Amino acid sequence: MKMIFDVESKPRFGQLAVFAIQQMLAIMAATIAVPMIIGNGLTPAAAMFGAGAGTIIYQLFTKFKSPVFLGSSFAFIGSMFAAFAGGVSMSLGYVGLILGAVFAGLVYVIIAAVIKAVGVNWINKLMPAVVIGPTVAIIGLSLAGNAIGDIMKGDVLNAEGVMAASPYAALICGLITLAVTMLCSTYGKKMARLIPFILGILAGYAAAAILTVIGNTAGIDALKIIDFSVFAGYMLPEGVVGFETFLSLPKFTLVGAIDGLAELDWTYVITILVAYVPVAFVVFAEHVADHKNLSSIIERDLLSEPGLANTLMGDGVGSMVGALFGGCPNTTYGESVGCVAITRNASVRTITAAAIGSIIVSFITPLVAFVDSIPACVMGGVCVALYGFIAVSGLKMLQQVDLNKNRNLFTASVILIAGIGGLTLTFGAVTLTSIAAALILGILTNTMLSKEKE
Repeated sequence: MKMIFDVESKPRFGQLAVFAIQQMLAIMAATIAVPMIIGNGLTPAAAMFGAGAGTIIYQLFTKFKSPVFLGSSFAFIGSMFAAFAGGVSMSLGYVGLILGAVFAGLVYVIIAAVIKAVGVNWINKLMPAVVIGPTVAIIGLSLAGNAIGDIMKGDVLNAEGVMAASPYAALICGLITLAVTMLCSTYGKKMARLIPFILGILAGYAAAAILTVIGNTAGIDALKIIDFSVFAGYMLPEGVVGFETFLSLPKFTLVGAIDGLAELDWTYVITILVAYVPVAFVVFAEHVADHKNLSSIIERDLLSEPGLANTLMGDGVGSMVGALFGGCPNTTYGESVGCVAITRNASVRTITAAAIGSIIVSFITPLVAFVDSIPACVMGGVCVALYGFIAVSGLKMLQQVDLNKNRNLFTASVILIAGIGGLTLTFGAVTLTSIAAALILGILTNTMLSKEKE
């Protein structure tokens, strides 16, 4: 796939700003979802700041040669809950979040040091295209349920705490988002073709806003999709217009953790170590898969240049920095990879501008409120395209694989069935995701059948 903007390309300032906004919108829903799931005082604004800061760290380690955005990792959600388990104080929980991210980051740093010493060829032998291709496809397919679930959801709840909007009203808004995104990407001229997600989200949001206004005016709950009270929650925290209506300082995890340092003991440290370190090895496998996927899209081997050791170092240290601010360890984002693939814009300057934009937006209250107000159905429409592109890009890797050989046929089959079937394994507080389980089974199958005769 030929890129319109390559890795080193320098879009004009106006283009760069719009491209950066598009990247931010692509990753924003997932990035702010993690702190909202965890609760305990974690905020979307701080997660946005942490994602932006972590991405800049990643870019520094990779010498601005890898168009990757880091966002809040869903893989560590169970580990993050463990930081608050047992009735510990919120401050100590914040200390646990930071410690956990440091432990996970150190796993990446240690693996990076090993790769630096012995090279990356063993990774290519352990995870050839027949293993990585289906695994990347599973990353997209495993998220399909989320996209379809979201595309039929509004954000307004009725008096019983149930979604007020009709699933069909939400679906219309989601399909409008998807249709505009696809049409702009396929038939758009000049800038329209480069910013399909922005135009799709704006179209879907406008449709949802019109239905919601009609629903509020006519008292029809089935049409109420956007929760406009989000704006009041962010911009009128004390019921009056004030400084925080326009600008507010995110609630950084590091500040909240200061009081918890006095409560820290070795038992708690070990608990956090056990909760985070095993998950870090799982995310390492996803890191490799994402970078191989992106390499196939931009037709550059990122594992060779800037090198897997550097991408891991950037991911590891970026996770530590991200958790200092937002509490969430960061990881490479499939949504960002999908955005690169669809828009054919691999400019690292776009990624860096998006990171800086995320940091700036985290202070601007109305923008944070707007992002949080985008209804699930609109983001679901976008994600149908994003997750689909991830799945298809993984399947495209299989084009170079001879599936007439039993070794390759069985390896791909095992990965696809284990991943789509949702094979997960839980060991205490550690859960091996379906992606990780499928990848491990694929590696074992490929290794076991490696002696197949030609």
